[in-house]
Amino acid sequence: METENRGESGNSSSRNIFALGFVSFFTDISSEMVFSLLPAFLLGLPGSSRAILGFVEGIAEALSYALRSVSGIFSDKIRKRKLLVLFGYGLSNIVKPFFAVARVPIDVLVIRVSDRVGKAVRTSPRDALLSESVSDKHRGAAFGLHRAFDQTGAIVGPVFASAAMLLLGLTIRDVFWLSLIPGTIALLILLFFVKERTGKSAGEFKLLASIKSVLKGNFSRLLIIVGIFSLGAFNFSFILLHAQEAGIAEPLIPLVYAAVNVAHVTIAIPAGVLSDRIGREKVMILGYGVFLASVMLMLLPVNGFNAFLVAIFFGAYVGVVETVQRAMVPAYVDKSVLGTAYGLYYLVVGSAFFVSNAVVGSLWEYFGSSMAVTYSAITSAVAIVSMMLFLARKNR
Repeated sequence: METENRGESGNSSSRNIFALGFVSFFTDISSEMVFSLLPAFLLGLPGSSRAILGFVEGIAEALSYALRSVSGIFSDKIRKRKLLVLFGYGLSNIVKPFFAVARVPIDVLVIRVSDRVGKAVRTSPRDALLSESVSDKHRGAAFGLHRAFDQTGAIVGPVFASAAMLLLGLTIRDVFWLSLIPGTIALLILLFFVKERTGKSAGEFKLLASIKSVLKGNFSRLLIIVGIFSLGAFNFSFILLHAQEAGIAEPLIPLVYAAVNVAHVTIAIPAGVLSDRIGREKVMILGYGVFLASVMLMLLPVNGFNAFLVAIFFGAYVGVVETVQRAMVPAYVDKSVLGTAYGLYYLVVGSAFFVSNAVVGSLWEYFGSSMAVTYSAITSAVAIVSMMLFLARKNR
């Protein structure tokens, strides 16, 4: 594997960012062809329920986030980001088509967890690789560009899924098999066009010392706030469930997911650029506020128009938060432990995310959607106030 250093030209760095963007683009076409249909598919299996949907999503995402800490730390130790990124993308793209043979909810859980393990292995090293390919003053824009590529694929994927079902007469299981094609393209781009950016370690890697270095100062306080917000930040499955309960037909559900991702890709680059100019903490407060608006809109009468409106606001929140939160991390830690920092960040987010999906799914199942979204509204409001206080303290 070719190793590059920080002294190489800006064009080399730009090529790395664009190559990683195209990897995410094709991977997300593959993933969202599957995930835009997965909630309806799972609820149609024998013995399934909304609570089981929340459990499957929660445990899969929590495991994914928890394992990101391991891969991030390991990438700091071996100084080989690309190797881990390649393995992670490879695992995810191989297992996703096997949803086509799932017969009961446990089958879906096993495949979903396997896919998320792949995402866990690749994410922290990939984010570190992105950070190492760009200067600090352009980092928000770089992460915004990557999110734009990623979410453009997430727009194309659901549209492909709907078109395959409506125009070609394919079943959900057929679409799952079809997702292997864009996934393979992503792996080829990663293999041949993405270059390593880390150099040799400055010294012996010590796990406890690295974790202690990461958690000193404001970074630990930032993680607490991110964790509070994530306790109520459920994933897209509940937006699709809300649309389904609004009476939107099953073949059109992927278009609701496409609306989420259109909003995401539209806001990602502007959010990243804005965070470079006015401060990432301020833009994070804005992102948390957009999530709060999306859950409040879910309290409106359930109909098709409101379902799409909720999807647009939810997508805008994801575009802001997932861009800016990741771009914030390098400002609080030394670059020698950047992978470890991303790993701990994802560990906190994932642990809270498991609680969020499990609680929201259970509240929705047993007390109705109003109780579920009220819970999420409260946690997001607390996070907004906490981030304001954090920023005020930092400025002082």
